Amino acid sequence: MTVNAEVQITDLELNDHACLTFGEPEELLDLTAAYIRDGLSGGQRVVWLCEEPQGALTELGRRGVAVRSATEAGSMDVVASRDGLLSGHSFTVDHAMGWLRRQMELTPRERYSGLRVALDMGWALRPISGIEQLPAFEEEIATALSDTGVSVLCQYDRDRFDPVTLASVSSFHTRSVAAATYHSDPLLRICRQYAPPGIRVAGQLDRTAEESLALALAETIRMDGDITINMTELSFIDLPSARMVLDAARTMAPDRSVVLRCGHPIASRLVLLGAAGISGVSLVTGHDG
Repeated sequence: MTVNAEVQITDLELNDHACLTFGEPEELLDLTAAYIRDGLSGGQRVVWLCEEPQGALTELGRRGVAVRSATEAGSMDVVASRDGLLSGHSFTVDHAMGWLRRQMELTPRERYSGLRVALDMGWALRPISGIEQLPAFEEEIATALSDTGVSVLCQYDRDRFDPVTLASVSSFHTRSVAAATYHSDPLLRICRQYAPPGIRVAGQLDRTAEESLALALAETIRMDGDITINMTELSFIDLPSARMVLDAARTMAPDRSVVLRCGHPIASRLVLLGAAGISGVSLVTGHDG
């Protein structure tokens, strides 16, 4: 069995023009948080253009990004699509590139090591005039980034954008980014989580995915520092799988912690199996904590 990943979000560097395809909002938030976190830790200024800035800031904070200090220092901006790439209900390459170039001008090289920009392209799914210019916009971005110390991450929902659109913009990107995925079918998805580090499991988990779960847990344990096993979108877990998760948690070094994040039904099963008695393990329900 192999782990399906093209370039991981943590591999991106300055001057990259990357295309991120995601399948659900949780995946987008996780990968963007890692992109922003790594940019801030590298002394870069970061900008995220998205649909709902206030909600995005809340989600970034929940994933460990120092939102308040970064925004107060001017190191991070989260901008609404309508205030960035769009002019009312229309899109033009000139207007959008003007916004991007202003972000580059607002990033003084004596203060920052570079600029990271994340562009959630969900706005392009609305009835907006000029949307046929999207491929030309991606081509202009590629030209503008050459040797600038700027990276741009363009984010496309692979389930909502049609294959023709995705194909029309793919050639203008230097990298294609996806989460490392251990298992994906209509009933279950197991993938790496990047912020905070760990794995995310969604759907229904039983012994048919035993090999995938074992590999995901083994790779997670080998990471440095604390880990999170995110099961908030998991609706069922059988006893062998639950025991495997808890056995993995028991193998962690004493100075590391494991957060098991899940809904109440899954939490109840883990408690019955002894989760509360494992040193270093925290059981967190939903999005609390």
